[in-house]
Amino acid sequence: MITPDYIFETSWEVCNPVGGIYTVLSTRAKTLQNEHKDKLIFIGPDFWKEQPNPLFKESKTLFKSWAEKHGSTENYTIRVGRWQIPGNPIAILIDFKPIMQRQVRNRIYERIWSAYGVDSMQAYGDYHEASEFSVAAGMVMKSFYDYFDLSKNKVIAHFNEWTTSFGLLYVKHYLPDVGTVFTTHATSIGRSIAGNGKPLYDYLHAYNGDQMARELNMEAKHSTEKTAAHLADCFTTVSDITAAECKQLLEKAVDVVTPNGFEDDFVPTEKDFAKKRKTARQTLTTVAEALLGYELDDDALFIGTCGRYEYRNKGLDVFVDALHRLAHDKLLDRQVVGFVMVPAYSKGARLDLQNKLANKSNDILPDNFITHELFNPQNDPISHAIHWYGLTNTEKSKVKIIFIPTYLNGADGIFNMSYYDLLIGLDLTAFPSYYEPWGYTPLESVAFGIPTITTNLSGFGLWAKKMASSSKKYFGKGVIILDRTDYNYHELVEEMKLSFLEFSFLDKDVVAKISNSATKLSKKALWENFISYYREAYSIALSKKNTGK
Repeated sequence: MITPDYIFETSWEVCNPVGGIYTVLSTRAKTLQNEHKDKLIFIGPDFWKEQPNPLFKESKTLFKSWAEKHGSTENYTIRVGRWQIPGNPIAILIDFKPIMQRQVRNRIYERIWSAYGVDSMQAYGDYHEASEFSVAAGMVMKSFYDYFDLSKNKVIAHFNEWTTSFGLLYVKHYLPDVGTVFTTHATSIGRSIAGNGKPLYDYLHAYNGDQMARELNMEAKHSTEKTAAHLADCFTTVSDITAAECKQLLEKAVDVVTPNGFEDDFVPTEKDFAKKRKTARQTLTTVAEALLGYELDDDALFIGTCGRYEYRNKGLDVFVDALHRLAHDKLLDRQVVGFVMVPAYSKGARLDLQNKLANKSNDILPDNFITHELFNPQNDPISHAIHWYGLTNTEKSKVKIIFIPTYLNGADGIFNMSYYDLLIGLDLTAFPSYYEPWGYTPLESVAFGIPTITTNLSGFGLWAKKMASSSKKYFGKGVIILDRTDYNYHELVEEMKLSFLEFSFLDKDVVAKISNSATKLSKKALWENFISYYREAYSIALSKKNTGK
């Protein structure tokens, strides 16, 4: 096993929490920092100009001489500091706007086309920003490498997702002795196939990635991602299900699967757990009752889902439909409240709900299923589904649904608590994903001891099935893994409804045992158990270089 002396890692989400990759990097950092100290360096985009970035603390002393020379010789600026996460690793943020001039960008595209055949002709949207940032990241790596003369060191440059592909190609050209690792967390074309309602899994063996990219107007992203996958010294992805996708759509088998671990430092200690759960449940109850206009039963079952707003890919359609069917099941003898915590195109908190919560009035509110206002409610899939299925939240109905279309960051205007601080108040979660390369949300749920339902089409679901030997008919180790295919939507919804119903019958002692099993399962996904896969990836990449350094 070859161990690197230096690791550069770059992502669009370094000090920039916009998705699941942020969770991967920010939780893994402490484990790597313990091993590599300040020879682990993250590189990300610098978007914070008007106000300080709360996740980044700039340093005037770290690599001071290099930073000063860099600032005097390059036409883009950097800031060196520390990422404000456990481990406090070094981070370099890049203001890449000077590279965004069209003539500069076109020269980059021309050179990448000439050298590697990456086709940027049909580029649009975030492709431009991502390409410019990743080239700048590669330039920063080269500047640092040259200034500190790392030629006698074993150096890894790790690139995450298609958004950093250009940086990898830059390093391959200018720093040929550096071992490159490329991780795709979800192939751009696979996500697009699934998101456009096409059957991904039954026909995966017959899809041609290049052809589908042309059909779905994804040529540029697919081209750069595929090229990076083929040219990286080590190509990785996060789950077995995505590895199959890479082999077919990118025509490149991964060298190693690097599953997504986590650190459980966000989970309250046993001493504080009961208190935080009580606070969370009280908050959820208070808001729900204010919105609904009547009180809930003390033993109401709280079921939640959350994640990125991908209506089909994340199984939001299944979740709402299952609640609709549960509402009509005569066997249900317990009140159920389903919370859909999915950020949408929101204007902000509902003023009438804010006033009711503040004044504790008895006002009856319209649209008593949604906590925040939307810009285009008539075009919102979740709102449409709630109306379509007739989930009107009447007092007589055993099933209620509450749509929370905002980021739960502690300052949303209604709950004013973070997602984690509310998650602990739920009894059960459900994430019936269709496209989910890994799936942090069910993993976070079991870390809190909250049983969860997921599918065999998520990376986490497949991993949990191996670890827990869980039957889809029983919660086993705190997880139910439902079988999902391209064509079994109605069967899946029925299975989910029955899972909800089954859980509603369980007594407290059984639920406590399931909760304990869920927590134990989550411990198996800690980074201390998964970091070995990254060590293997680094070793593979360095083995292709001059290992005599």
